Amino acid sequence: MSLPFELCDRTLNRIVARHGDLVEVETPLAKLVSPMSPEPVGSMRVFRGTSVAKLVYVGLVVPMIHLDSHMIFAFTGPESAVPHFTLDSVYGGSYHAFHLDLIPRADLATHLSYVDAAYHPLTPVFEAASAQEGLTAAAVGPRQRAVMSPWMLVNRATEEAFAGIGEHVDAYADHWSSLVEGGFDADVTATLADTDLPGRDAAVRANIFSRDVDPVWSQVSRLLGDATTDALRAELIANE
Repeated sequence: MSLPFELCDRTLNRIVARHGDLVEVETPLAKLVSPMSPEPVGSMRVFRGTSVAKLVYVGLVVPMIHLDSHMIFAFTGPESAVPHFTLDSVYGGSYHAFHLDLIPRADLATHLSYVDAAYHPLTPVFEAASAQEGLTAAAVGPRQRAVMSPWMLVNRATEEAFAGIGEHVDAYADHWSSLVEGGFDADVTATLADTDLPGRDAAVRANIFSRDVDPVWSQVSRLLGDATTDALRAELIANE
């Protein structure tokens, strides 16, 4: 069991256990195949629930190209202001890397009380992780950062440092789960009356999983083909 798989799988199981109505459903993308290998090179798992509307796992493991990549996205419902949770954990042959974030459901610059409730409690964790020895900033451009949050952690890591990030992942996941369970106070919710939550979410997710915004999809296409890659993207873009 690789470190990236172990981190992602443990986090997924914690979310499923805590939000007990999540049920795994069948998907035609359960086995991902590639011309590069006679055996499947990855898998997708999809869970559906109520407070957590959808949880998606995508794993790609191809030893011949030194790829060991695992990703989860946990999506709240269209009408919810609770951010989405995401974790990527990767081994690329000469380095480990991870991406951890809560994806905003409202504009942060104009909704300070939302920032204080949804994100500010993560600041000590963000600062501790940012200062952790063995972590270096990953190359993510400002355009891609613009669709995420300022509390995003996206780093390359030594093997030792990667093995130690579990507590940061748990802290983000636990805070997110608390928001899912408790929601926001009425005064915070009132400040979001100017936000079309479903419409904004649809637009943001289309951007996050856009081939134009995130170059990783071109790499996935080379491995899986355009049709399968677009089917993965479609599963991530919508809760339906």
